[in-house]
Amino acid sequence: MIKVLEDAIAKVKKLPEDRQAYVAEVLEQLIADADAGVFDIPDEHMAGVLEGLEQARRGELASDADLDAVLRKPWR
Repeated sequence: MIKVLEDAIAKVKKLPEDRQAYVAEVLEQLIADADAGVFDIPDEHMAGVLEGLEQARRGELASDADLDAVLRKPWR
């Protein structure tokens, strides 16, 4: 197993059980769809994805500074 995957799994182990279950679902889907090169977005997330695409179409994108601030913020 590559180091980055080992590190990610170690972080997942520290998450609450419900978040671990979500990560497991996503991994299972990625593995199942790996050959097809397709990732199905869960229905409960589709509205957010479509809204984000619409915002991008309208040019409502985050600034580099805003994105940098989000990426530097610790994830809980």
